[in-house]
Amino acid sequence: MVVKKKVPKVQAIVLDDARLKSLMDALSVVGDRTSTHLAQVLKDSLSSSEPVEQIQLISKAGSMLEQLGEDDESPTGPLLQACLNTLTFLYITLPVKNPLKRAVASAIASSPDWLQEQTVGCLSECLSASFIVSTDQYPHLTDCITSCLDRFPIGEKCIHRLLTEVLQFLQRVLSYYVEQNSGLAGRHVAQAQLMQSCLAAVKTSMLVVQRSQEPISAALLSASNHCDLQQALCGLLRCYSSILTDEEFVQAVQSTAGMAVVLLIRSVMGNGDDVPVTVAGLLQGMDEENDTAPLWLSRSCAALYERSRPAAVALYLSHGALAMISWKGKTLGPQAEKLLLLIPEMLLSLDARVKESSTVMVVARVLTLWSGAAVDCVQADTCPPLLRLSLVGGSPLITRLHHHVYSHWEHPLDGVRHQTRSLFQNLLLIHQNCTEHRSDPTADPYIAQLTRDLLALEWHMKGKYGTLACLVEHLGAEHLLRLDGGLSSRLLGLMGDQTLAPYASDLLEKLFVSHKAQLCARFKDDHAWMERWHEAWVTPLLEVLCAARLDQTTYILDYFLPKLLRCNPSSLSHMVQALQEMPSSTEGASGSRGALGALMTCLRAARAQGVLKSLDEELWDGLVPLPLMRQALVHKHDQVRMDALGLVCESHRSTETLSKQEMELIRHFLPFNLNSQSPGVRQQTISLFKKLLCRVKDSAQLLHKKLDQNPNDKDQEILHMYQEFLRWFCKTLFQVLHPGASFSRCLMALHLLGLIAEHFTFDTGSVGFALGDSVCDSDAQAVLSCISSNFLEVKQLACNLLQKLPTAAVRLQEPERLRSLLQAALDLSTSTKPFDSVTAAHLLNLLIHQPDMHDALLGCIRNYHFSLQLPALIQSQASEVSILEKNMLEVVRWLMACLKEEIGKAESSLLQAAASYPLYGRAHCITAVLQQLNTRSLVLLSDWRTVVSELIALCYRMSDVVSPVVQSSSPEGLIPMDTDSETSAGLQRILQEIQPRDTNDFFSSARELNSSETEHKDHKPQASNSNKGNDDGEAYRVTAQMVLVCCWRTMKEVSMLLGHVCQTMPLCSPDTHAGVITEDQVKAVGMYFREQLLQSRHRGAFELAYVGFVRLTEMLCRSGSVELQQLPAHWLKEVLEEVKSSDPSSKLCATRRSAGIPFYIQALLSSEPKSSSCSLLKLTMRSLTALAMPSCDGSTESSTVPQVHALNILRSLFRDTRLGENVVPFVAEGMQAAILGFTSPVWTVRNSSTLLFSTLITRIFGVKKGKDEHSKKNRMTGREFFTRFPALYPFLLGQLQEAAASVNSDSGQVKLHPSLFLLLLVLGRLYPSPMDGSFSPLGLAPFMPLIMRCGRSAVYRTREMAARALVPFVLVTQVPTTLHTLLEELPQEPGAGIQQNHIHGTLLQVLSLFRSYLTDTRRPQLGSGQDCDISQLLFTRLWLATRRNPCLVTRGAFLDLLGCFCGCLPVSVPESQLKKLREETLHILMVSELVAPEGGSGEINPAVPGATQYLQSLASIAISICVDSPHLWQSLESERIQKDLLMCLLQCQHYEIRLFALERLLERLQRAKTESQCGPWPFEPCVSSLTHLALHETHPGCQAKVLQLLALLPLSSVLAWRDGSSFLSCQEVLVHLLKLAETSTHSVDLYCAALFMTSRLVVHLVESTEQQELSEDVMSCFGRWGALVVQGCGEEQPVEVKMMSAEVLVKAVHTLLTAPALPLGITQTVALWKSLFTLLQDEDQDVRDRAAEFTCYIPAHLHDTGVAMGAVSPPVALEMGVGLLCQLFQMWGQVAAGIVNLTEWLLGDEQLDTRCEESSDFDEDFLFEKGDFNLWAEPMLWARMLHGHLSTLSGVPHSPGVSPADLDRLSAIANSNAVNAEQAMKTLPALPQFSATIEYGKIMLLKERSSLAQSIVHTLRQVDTA
Repeated sequence: MVVKKKVPKVQAIVLDDARLKSLMDALSVVGDRTSTHLAQVLKDSLSSSEPVEQIQLISKAGSMLEQLGEDDESPTGPLLQACLNTLTFLYITLPVKNPLKRAVASAIASSPDWLQEQTVGCLSECLSASFIVSTDQYPHLTDCITSCLDRFPIGEKCIHRLLTEVLQFLQRVLSYYVEQNSGLAGRHVAQAQLMQSCLAAVKTSMLVVQRSQEPISAALLSASNHCDLQQALCGLLRCYSSILTDEEFVQAVQSTAGMAVVLLIRSVMGNGDDVPVTVAGLLQGMDEENDTAPLWLSRSCAALYERSRPAAVALYLSHGALAMISWKGKTLGPQAEKLLLLIPEMLLSLDARVKESSTVMVVARVLTLWSGAAVDCVQADTCPPLLRLSLVGGSPLITRLHHHVYSHWEHPLDGVRHQTRSLFQNLLLIHQNCTEHRSDPTADPYIAQLTRDLLALEWHMKGKYGTLACLVEHLGAEHLLRLDGGLSSRLLGLMGDQTLAPYASDLLEKLFVSHKAQLCARFKDDHAWMERWHEAWVTPLLEVLCAARLDQTTYILDYFLPKLLRCNPSSLSHMVQALQEMPSSTEGASGSRGALGALMTCLRAARAQGVLKSLDEELWDGLVPLPLMRQALVHKHDQVRMDALGLVCESHRSTETLSKQEMELIRHFLPFNLNSQSPGVRQQTISLFKKLLCRVKDSAQLLHKKLDQNPNDKDQEILHMYQEFLRWFCKTLFQVLHPGASFSRCLMALHLLGLIAEHFTFDTGSVGFALGDSVCDSDAQAVLSCISSNFLEVKQLACNLLQKLPTAAVRLQEPERLRSLLQAALDLSTSTKPFDSVTAAHLLNLLIHQPDMHDALLGCIRNYHFSLQLPALIQSQASEVSILEKNMLEVVRWLMACLKEEIGKAESSLLQAAASYPLYGRAHCITAVLQQLNTRSLVLLSDWRTVVSELIALCYRMSDVVSPVVQSSSPEGLIPMDTDSETSAGLQRILQEIQPRDTNDFFSSARELNSSETEHKDHKPQASNSNKGNDDGEAYRVTAQMVLVCCWRTMKEVSMLLGHVCQTMPLCSPDTHAGVITEDQVKAVGMYFREQLLQSRHRGAFELAYVGFVRLTEMLCRSGSVELQQLPAHWLKEVLEEVKSSDPSSKLCATRRSAGIPFYIQALLSSEPKSSSCSLLKLTMRSLTALAMPSCDGSTESSTVPQVHALNILRSLFRDTRLGENVVPFVAEGMQAAILGFTSPVWTVRNSSTLLFSTLITRIFGVKKGKDEHSKKNRMTGREFFTRFPALYPFLLGQLQEAAASVNSDSGQVKLHPSLFLLLLVLGRLYPSPMDGSFSPLGLAPFMPLIMRCGRSAVYRTREMAARALVPFVLVTQVPTTLHTLLEELPQEPGAGIQQNHIHGTLLQVLSLFRSYLTDTRRPQLGSGQDCDISQLLFTRLWLATRRNPCLVTRGAFLDLLGCFCGCLPVSVPESQLKKLREETLHILMVSELVAPEGGSGEINPAVPGATQYLQSLASIAISICVDSPHLWQSLESERIQKDLLMCLLQCQHYEIRLFALERLLERLQRAKTESQCGPWPFEPCVSSLTHLALHETHPGCQAKVLQLLALLPLSSVLAWRDGSSFLSCQEVLVHLLKLAETSTHSVDLYCAALFMTSRLVVHLVESTEQQELSEDVMSCFGRWGALVVQGCGEEQPVEVKMMSAEVLVKAVHTLLTAPALPLGITQTVALWKSLFTLLQDEDQDVRDRAAEFTCYIPAHLHDTGVAMGAVSPPVALEMGVGLLCQLFQMWGQVAAGIVNLTEWLLGDEQLDTRCEESSDFDEDFLFEKGDFNLWAEPMLWARMLHGHLSTLSGVPHSPGVSPADLDRLSAIANSNAVNAEQAMKTLPALPQFSATIEYGKIMLLKERSSLAQSIVHTLRQVDTA
């Protein structure tokens, strides 16, 4: 995109009369001819008002001045002096950005050499005189000084001449700014302007000093003027020091001031070795002993030497030292060398102290700057050896810098991460220049170790990618590929994660680009290097694209594939060849795109990048066969279809002509892809069609240009094709906007039509493509009906499109139509359904653009039934008043008049208002109309002032009506509905009772309801009552829900309306009266919002009030009024004081998470600009964190309420994304408050602390990126965590010490520290980084013994959490040692003093560590005997797993440990030890209660604690022996033992054990099936046990698992079901399973399993038995099965049942649904087909996709040649299915039956309910009831599809006709439905599509069905007669 450069605005010189007269008089004195001519030119320029003419005249004067000879006039001539004075005056006066100033400077610079000194004198005199000005001129003069030094030699000489004065002036300016800054708190706009001015002044002072080095040195050395210049420099230094030490200044100013200090020191002291000494002293905050700086210089910087200075001062001075001292190309002295090494030390010490993220960003940037300077130094040949030694890799400083990198490479700020990566890259360069291995970095042991360490890190660490990319540049890709051969595949596998994909793709690009360069350098032959390169990068890519899930490959297309093709375009042919050679059926794993999808992905990326030539003959007939494209465009996977569409639409050139083949492909794609439920797919589709339409537009423009130059038939034909294509495109989209169309279809159609209107317009006539001619009246009405949609986006798109359609089609110019639409809008604005008011608003926004709106409104007013006084409507105004503004004003006034009347009624009866005319609809319409108003160009200002004033008053009245409800303590259950006539009195009595109860006295006392209150509360809310106060006596029904909705929505609309008015209406200024809203009104609105947010209890009310209040605060911040700017700060301080002093009697709500108080404070803080110092935020956070901490004197009522408020507000602020990183400095204090809050005895404090803690966990570790609660993606290294929050290190350690001290189960008492749970939760998310090394000041080692001690707790959950928290604290290399230490703590023999809690906690820790160790890919290969020692320790403690241990919990835990140790191969233990341990474990199992319950103590009582877990531990070992790892337990009798164990598990009396065993068996079988292999496990003998279990199992879960197991086994192995000694026949089994399925609807899993198993049996019976041999009993079973399948396809069924039904039907297609013999009979088969079609129209996407797979099972002989093979999308599958059924009817010879069935489907079975009154009452009762609506299915399209296929089927020749009786029956039904539809339509009100949308949709559907059925019947009768 080309961005136009901003052109400075030229402004003419404007002078006051006195100054102009003075200049004119001076230029009018007598002089010679040349001077007179010059003076006349200047006079002409002064008198001219045209800026361009002035520039020309000034330029002319400059030329004349340049040609002036020395002998033309004396240098002291008065006229020439006047000319010079005029030019210099103009130069000083003009703004710096005015081009006229540059022209004046050019003219002054043109003065000849002999006149230069005089010119400098004039400029100096003028500049010196201008220094005595008011403070508001300071910015202008500062810019003027800067411009004098901007390529203006005369100006520079002037500055040198006035050096002291200039510096004194700048010192005054900076002193003024420093003083002013302290008084601008809360005035953000003024403060921001001051910061800009101050920054400019500091930069100007630096420029002056930098350009005046010699004059400064000379002046300081000379005697004259020494004092003044020195004082000026002292003053500047003091100003810089004040800026550096004042934290209210923004960082940009402070950073510049730091550079200015160093620059000034260097200018005074020269470039010797003394400067680094002085700068080092400033950095350290102490005077150096050998500092040779002048005394006055040191005293001026006294503030910088103070110990109390802010920590960031050293940061800014370091930046200044690096920027202002030259480090490149020079020999460093010893002091400079010390300074270079001191700077990173200072920065790293700051790193642990700074909190603000912005300061962290500066630290990172300065460290990168330092590393660049260090690189410059070490690259020099004269670099001192000691410096190289200090900077070589592994030195203390470099190690600390690497630790800084590892702590910040995942910082939330992108800038910090970027700077950290640059620092790492520079550190590599520093090391390379300091080490001996410069020529071969791969031989460097330091770099080699660093590379291995980085590769060993977890891939979820984002910082790893950038550092590895640096190493690729440093070492080359081949070295990394040698270290990790699977690097490319691993990185491609990570591309499925959206958060990691950008990082992985960048690293991949570095790798394959480097690899290509290395291969090209090594191989001369292109084929040789390309083959290796393809093997490394392209082959893994294609494997991932074909086999991985779609969500894993989406980002490959976005991030990786384009980069790969750009690197090597010739790889495309290799990709296409490889993919086309794959089998066409290759679909990969379930959910993958397969070879076809991968091909589309590659081709799309190639074409978008311009790699693929897009000529028709090359693309569509050569590289991509058209049948393949058609198949891809209707593929089952969304992304494959999108890639195929992208291949068609996208092009590297926007002017590329759209080919005929591409248009045909679009025609094939569009009808089936408009109804997508996925927002992402819709967005992609719209985006791609936008590109297509841009291509059509741009190529059409190019073709028109060609035709104008050279007419030819080919281009004309293409344009004609374009026109036909666009007309078809529009017609197709208009046709789908029928009543009942789904939301997604309407949305897509309207979006695409909007693109057509945007690119081509719907104009009529011969211009362009004349698309307006194709828009008929019905099309426009279909779009208009979309405004009644319940979806806001559809309304908006329809409204926008209607304004672009031809007016003749929309017909809004017809007076009657306009009036009826306006009346409908006004009626809808009082509807009790909230979305009706939105419809009304959109209708009004459409109508206010019509010129005849005034007359239509008058017509509506005359028909209005209310007796009210309407304000006089506006008559004809001045011509400049737009029609839109007039209409808006009239509509708003009318709505206000209606609203005023309704408010009056609501004040007397809120119930009547809620039932008949809720106020929010009118208010919403007013807001919507005002949103269309351009407030910057208002003409009727006085009228708008009146309207706004009245509107604000009405808002207050509305709020007063509904406030008692939303501000009550319990708004949801406040108002009961009375059944008698005393409703109004009862309501008032309740409302009066609210106020005294509206306090926080629940902290101290409870209030009981009296009997009368109880009686009122118990009335039924559904009761109906008649309002006798109603004028027309109309009865109304009202519910508590309706009252509440009325109240909070009214409050919402009031807030939105007031916020919009304040934000958009121009403010009345004191000087002029051009505004609309006054300051007093704004203040009053602010106070209103304050009251609502602080007192509302209903969340909907205060959340929306917050939105309005945010608009108000944004307006206050931008306003020019000083008083309004300071209001947010004032309100904030007020509310903080109120929170601090709140007590139980306060009206602030301490329940409901403090209700609106956090929202109020959020809105005030969000108005503070992010670029400011955020003083209000810091003040608020400090106050709240102090309040949130527990009070020293214990919790009291006076301290509890403020603490609760503070915790709730902090939670809200930490969640607010707009505050961003500005709240991070307070995270540590917030975490401390949350953890300490758990120690409070008050429940409300603990509850609020819990919420705050949860928010902080998310804030620190990020949003949970998966279901795994302990995912490594939401963790952080201990170093990074404690570096970012250093205050938490001693706090968490101290709290954990306190908690661990209280954990003592020896006493037998349960002592649970309140904060222990939170501490373990936080610590469990930390882990040690392998990059930390052996020593770390913020290491996690001190936490380990404390966590281990927590494992002794008497609380089971605490022991579990302690075990989980310990794992990340132990490095993988320390795991064996830690395991050894823990196991030694276990007792070797049972004894009296044994603590089972201690044993259990230790075992859990050992188990967690051991499991983690086994799964860690980075674990070292140990051979030191530690594992062997562990096995010895286990041997001596085996008694814990036997009956000698009375505790079942610890017995089970030790068994888990044994199972884990014995069942895992990677443990390097001698085989003899491991075999012996397995034998002992097997012996323990065989004598246990599970296998031998008769031995010892017999059966275990399930009620004993830990009994179930113990038995499951035994079962787990048994499963490992007989199922999971039988090869590890081989012995002489292993096979018999395995069989016995499996039988024992399946026959166990405890259902938990049976369920556990069955689940593990099922997992094993599923895994074996997936891997297409089956290990040697003894399953076959257990089939009889499974069948026996299936017949007699009573537990539903076990029964379902058994059937699922049997379903996975080959049918031949399970057919002979055995019940004891008898065998059951297939029919008997089928009967049993059918009965089971029919009676197991309570269990979804069991029902699905039984249904699937019965389906297998039915298919088997059909395949194995001849049709004639099937008995009646079997056919009866088939009927029962068919009924089950049909039932399972119902809309009301759970998704799991429908998925199983779909799978059953899909698998039955070949055998049952398409069999020529009709084994189930025609009726049952057609019913199953109908069920399949029902599933294809289901609302659930997965159900539809599963049902659509039936196309893969269609027999080959039934495939239509034009239909795509393989799985297709559900809409295509539905079309194919109906066509296939018609084909089957012909094959079966059942055409007549088929016609009857399809016609019955066409007619539908729903009945029209015309009882409008009853339905309206129902809707009132259930405002938000969705009903049985399928939002995806479209009955009208289904009916039209059936009609199309019926028309084809009815024309089949030589087929028996439909019987006359059937024809008469169908005709009667169709005629009856048509009559009912006509009658029902007459009962609806005018424009029913808006007022009765649902009823209208039903009637139109019935009419359409009846009409289509009548046409079919008519056609059939004609065929019969023929």
